[in-house]
Amino acid sequence: AGRYRLIGREKGYHGVNYGGISVGGIGPNRKSFGPLLTGVDHLRHTHDLQRNAFSRGLPEHGAELADDLERIVALHDPSTIAAVIVEPMAGSAGVLLPPKGYLQRLREICDRHGILLIFDEVITGFGRLGAPFAAQRLGVAPDMITMAKGLTNGAVPMGAVGVKAEIHDAFMNGPEHMIELFHGYTYSGHPLACAAGLATLDVYEEEGLLTRARELEKAWEDAIHALKGLPHVIDIRNFGLVGAIELEPMEGQPTKRAFSAFLKAWEKGVLIRTTGDIIALSPPLIISEEEIARLFDILTEVLRELE
Repeated sequence: AGRYRLIGREKGYHGVNYGGISVGGIGPNRKSFGPLLTGVDHLRHTHDLQRNAFSRGLPEHGAELADDLERIVALHDPSTIAAVIVEPMAGSAGVLLPPKGYLQRLREICDRHGILLIFDEVITGFGRLGAPFAAQRLGVAPDMITMAKGLTNGAVPMGAVGVKAEIHDAFMNGPEHMIELFHGYTYSGHPLACAAGLATLDVYEEEGLLTRARELEKAWEDAIHALKGLPHVIDIRNFGLVGAIELEPMEGQPTKRAFSAFLKAWEKGVLIRTTGDIIALSPPLIISEEEIARLFDILTEVLRELE
């Protein structure tokens, strides 16, 4: 039967499509869409408030959670597992950062058993963490990288997959008269999207935006962690130019407190994103230090006004 199993991770998000939901670990999505792909299993998530609350940058504790892959390998036999797919930083679940050493350990286990490692960098790709890709900033080379969003600055829908040479060659070195990859859509390689992508890459290079988050990281970190101690704040997380403020849920009314923060921020001129009871922040790469200060001044007001 060969290698047919895919391993995702709890709290992972890989789009609202049949395959993405199958390997994803967002409970409501999995519930809403009924039976999904067979042959899929999931690693434990890495969110650990008890040990890692209010970490600055990557959390210290949790590298051992990668060893959960060995449990899955023992259960299914490595000869059946094709790939492991994770977000280097889980975005939609609320900016869940990998513990120090976690991704390195995943890479080692995959190598030991001949399993491909896929990074979903739809959110982390194109400068969000202070390098072109999270794989570079975090020092772990996957076998495949999925990307979108920042590829065209969100101006036109476009996605792409980067793969190691040996994977590329396995598909592309067949007979010339055969289709190399039985995978495509009506709008694959759309010229407008390609033009937007090329223009975006030019701007990234000309303005140094792929590494700008690294320059702003300290100012961003100090500003977001200054919110510690405000009402209902139970955790703050940051890395590169992304951050999260986790709020204590209202008893019997999950998500309501964060949604209230969303509305209050909007009224004060700031658009934030909430996921569950987490405020997730992912500002434009062109944001200034003055704008960062203004953003967190407003969020301070918002948090003080929450019920």
